Amino acid sequence: MLTSTCPPACGFAHWTADPDAASVPLLRSHVRAALDGWRVSAEIAEVLLLAVSELVTNVVLHAAAATALMRVGLSLRGGWLELEVADGAAALPRLPHLRTEAADPEAEHGRGLLIVQLSAAETGGRLSVVAHGCGKSVRVRIPAA
Repeated sequence: MLTSTCPPACGFAHWTADPDAASVPLLRSHVRAALDGWRVSAEIAEVLLLAVSELVTNVVLHAAAATALMRVGLSLRGGWLELEVADGAAALPRLPHLRTEAADPEAEHGRGLLIVQLSAAETGGRLSVVAHGCGKSVRVRIPAA
C-alpha cells in the first residue's frame, strides 16, 4: 500500500508504505517525480534517489517487524532539500565516522549509511538520525542547487 498526502507542487510530499521490498522502487519513483516537478538538477536528484533506496531498504531489512507502515517525506524549503524516512523501530542505526571508519571489504552489508553520508557530505549536506516516541527518522539534508 502506498498513499500520498500532499501534492509535490506545494514544496512538500509525504508517502506512507508497507515496509516490504516492493515499496523500494515505488517510493524511489515517487521521489523522482517530485524532484523532477521541482526541477532539481540530475546530480542533486541522484543523491536523494540513492538515499531513498538505501534508507527504505534499511527499514525493510531491519525494522519491518516493528513497523506497520513506514513514512517518507520530502521537502524543498529555503534552498534545502530534506528527505526523511521514518519507521516504528526503537533501535537506532549507528552512523559511521567519516574520517575514521572504513567498510569491511568482505562484508555483504553495512555500507548503505556510509555511502549516503558521504554523498550528502559531498554536496554540503548531512545525514542524521532522530529518535521519537514511536520510532525513529533518518534524515538527509542537502542544498537544492
